[in-house]
Amino acid sequence: MNRSNVLSALVALAALATPPAASAASVRNVVIVHGAFADGSGWRKVSDLLTAKGLRVSIVQEPLTSLSDDVAATRRILALQDGPIILVGHSYGGMVVTAAGDDPKVAGLVYVAAFQPDRGESLAKLADSKPVTGAKPDAIQATPDGFLYLAPADFPAAFAADLPHAEAAFMAQSQVFAARAAFAQEAGEPAWKSKPSWALVATQDRSINPDLEREMAKRAGSTVREVKASHAVYLSRPADVAALIVEAAAKAPSR
Repeated sequence: MNRSNVLSALVALAALATPPAASAASVRNVVIVHGAFADGSGWRKVSDLLTAKGLRVSIVQEPLTSLSDDVAATRRILALQDGPIILVGHSYGGMVVTAAGDDPKVAGLVYVAAFQPDRGESLAKLADSKPVTGAKPDAIQATPDGFLYLAPADFPAAFAADLPHAEAAFMAQSQVFAARAAFAQEAGEPAWKSKPSWALVATQDRSINPDLEREMAKRAGSTVREVKASHAVYLSRPADVAALIVEAAAKAPSR
């Protein structure tokens, strides 16, 4: 073998041994934080799509007892990850990831039809600042011990209008109640001020005003995508949700 051939062979071997720069830099871990009135099992379709792309997905089953408790539950899952993370929050989960996102492992944030608070803002304060047009005022009800839930009769229209009625009705009966205190607790310094963020606006959302989603995303400097879907966009449009998470994993700094 002449010198030229030897050099060519060495270059080829080096290429095989060294992964492409884009692949080496991409984030492989995804942690998802569900919102109120639901749990993490609804994210199975999105999780399967992400897993098929080579991402490792973990779901936080936060207790919804207080914002502090839910942030602590999220930090436990973050601590188990090996390497940089894309942290995803839906609805109230946006409050959680805004706080937990200050973890050094978190490379980027994805907000899916979610709240993106600034310091001093609570979910209740944000929701009251721009209510959903035509929303039924008594759709959210409270138990005597201070937990909130969506009235089952109102759940499909408010949360999952683009899902089959039977599926939305089951979600209404299996919903997770949230402590009123969780909605009242104010956010601290938001992680989106120091981490890149992406936001998916559900244009037919009847739980969070889509214009509020747009305003919060603009304020945070998030990369925004809009999808014609209900608040349950992760169930009705899982491919769109997964695509945004994949984009964030590819573009977020991994070191």
